[in-house]
Amino acid sequence: MQQFYSNGKLLITGEYVVLDGATAFALPTKFGQFLKVESGFKDIVYWKSFDFDQSCWFETQIAFDAICDKKIVNKDQNIKNTLVAILQAAHRLNPNVLLNASGFDITTTLTFPRNWGLGTSSTLINNIAQWFQIDAFELLKNSFGGSGYDIACAQNNTPILYQLQKGSPTITQVSFCPSFTKYIYFVYSNQKQNSKTAIENYRKNNCKTPAALYKIAHLTNTIATATNFKTFEKAIQEHETEMSLLLNQPTVQQQLFADFNGTIKSLGAWGGEFVMVISTENPRNYFELKGFNTVLSYAEMIL
Repeated sequence: MQQFYSNGKLLITGEYVVLDGATAFALPTKFGQFLKVESGFKDIVYWKSFDFDQSCWFETQIAFDAICDKKIVNKDQNIKNTLVAILQAAHRLNPNVLLNASGFDITTTLTFPRNWGLGTSSTLINNIAQWFQIDAFELLKNSFGGSGYDIACAQNNTPILYQLQKGSPTITQVSFCPSFTKYIYFVYSNQKQNSKTAIENYRKNNCKTPAALYKIAHLTNTIATATNFKTFEKAIQEHETEMSLLLNQPTVQQQLFADFNGTIKSLGAWGGEFVMVISTENPRNYFELKGFNTVLSYAEMIL
């Protein structure tokens, strides 16, 4: 039996523009995903996926032949097709895993509710890459796509600066432990965003400019190195304003929380999953009264 684990992620700065080379600041979370590999039979992968509460949310069987043949299993089974595509890409990078096996029993287990958007796919891809002993960034590129910052979080236990340089990831571990993290909270927005759709919409806008990318990179550096609370909060506000102009969308604070006494920032794909809240007073009551019941402190969320 083999077992692998990958960290979840939160993208603090550089959302969307990280795809175009801007430096992003990201934090690995205390939540993640396990993958357990056991020997099986009949040249079949028996797959079970469990949510954080031990409920089985996905179960399937995949013949080795389907992984080796590059075929779509069933056009109506999107989850299975996505999984098969990842396994096909992994097999192309290292065929020996299937060639030297008679079958597998696979179990994945999330330690967070899968609708939270902390990296159900990225932790899976990184775990499969560990299992196949291949490069996770290469596997991502050949299957799911994306910038790869989430893979970097899956592999690192500290905050990171992440940048794509000529398509290749550059990862810098940073120390981020200012005293004002006690004023940082993460609130679930009660809706999950489709990252692929969000990226497609960003691409359609085609509104990025070298000046905007430079400004986001500068703000990222300020945020990641801030030791003063006011400096950090001001840079977060400026980042949110800049992204609002780039995306031609109002900020989440303007849309939903205009009366909040503090600063709120979208994380990752705008319009879903978690927002970051900066407040010198515990904001739990404010958000619960508005129906947002998942409020985690920085210490509860971040590794």
